[in-house]
Amino acid sequence: QVQLVESGGGLVQPGGSLRLSCVASGSEISQYGMGWYRQAPGKLRETVAFITSYADIQYADSVKGRFTISRDNAKNTVYLQMDSLKPEDTAVYYCRATIGIPRQEYWGQGIQVTVSS
Repeated sequence: QVQLVESGGGLVQPGGSLRLSCVASGSEISQYGMGWYRQAPGKLRETVAFITSYADIQYADSVKGRFTISRDNAKNTVYLQMDSLKPEDTAVYYCRATIGIPRQEYWGQGIQVTVSS
């Protein structure tokens, strides 16, 4: 079992930055794929960024060049640096850990990010 806790969300003005953290407990995450997802009101949850256990990275087109995902296995933590934030980035952001076949997945409780002037 993996427990995930997100932090670092909040209210920021357009053009600003936030850094989300996802701290894992219960298991070391070095062998897990880790991702950030978001869900805006009235919309489906979407993938924001994903980093494999080999540190291969993928981003949604909407955040490429603005968001950066990284992992620190020694701290059992995954980060999402969000720069040049836009109002359309407003959503609840979730951290997810995946491993194995069949895939096991674990989700954090989510954290609100609001981009507004």
